[in-house]
Amino acid sequence: MISLIASDMDGTLLNDKMQVSDGNINAIKAAQDAGIEFIVATGRSRNEALPLMAEGGIKPALITMNGAQVFDQLSNEVINIPIEPATVVAVTDELRASGYYFELMTTAGNYSDSQVNRIQNVADLLVDLNPDTSYKIAVALAAARLELMNINYVDDHYAGIIADPTIKIVKIIAFSTKGLADLEPVKVFCEERGDLIVTSSSSNNIEINHINAQKGIALAAYAKEKGIPMSETMAIGDNLNDYSMIEAAGIGVAMANAVPTITDLANYHTAKNTQDGVAQAIYYAIDLNQAAEKK
Repeated sequence: MISLIASDMDGTLLNDKMQVSDGNINAIKAAQDAGIEFIVATGRSRNEALPLMAEGGIKPALITMNGAQVFDQLSNEVINIPIEPATVVAVTDELRASGYYFELMTTAGNYSDSQVNRIQNVADLLVDLNPDTSYKIAVALAAARLELMNINYVDDHYAGIIADPTIKIVKIIAFSTKGLADLEPVKVFCEERGDLIVTSSSSNNIEINHINAQKGIALAAYAKEKGIPMSETMAIGDNLNDYSMIEAAGIGVAMANAVPTITDLANYHTAKNTQDGVAQAIYYAIDLNQAAEKK
């Protein structure tokens, strides 16, 4: 039996237009009608994720920023795991010294110090997750969808945000057009501190969170609160920041466009994000439940 399905967004639930397809929307509603709760588990913030879900008329519970913040279906915050202030200073100093573009995701919103870099990196993400999309089209899509990103722009290299004691920084995301290998020294720097977890949602970024802010930990906590054993959960994803929840779930699902590490980890494989792979996995869960009820 499956009682709870968690799905990543980018490269998973979202298609190459950064939208939830009608096929996926219909499948989510079918799951809900069948008594299965659907929850989004994303590296995005709540303010980024909600508009994309609202376009399809879906308002699920949200595991956001890789598990740093979790919201129930009524938008009540139930988990908040920020990065320690001293660690934020150390990491941002290292990123700045190394010349990387990075963004801060906080309890007061998401912050960038360059709109040009922001558009470029969203476009890079789209191309990375959807290889059939040309870079020119990706830039146009990124610019057109920027209003849904809820990004605040600052020109002080984040000094005011970092110094503000009322703002908690819950995720730092760093980018490199040269790929993950170029970001490896920063990844090592972060992991050697012992209080951080470093994952990735595409080949051009690393995502830095408190070590306890992981999708798998958040999914387990949410399921426990709901009285659902992990054996009755399904988790769907495509990239390294999905690893912990796919490993923890009763059924771990890899998209056809998943990175090899996720493909090898999963015990069920579905279609690409551009082919309603999430819907296929959801209907598989519904079929499992119907078969179990007949026994």
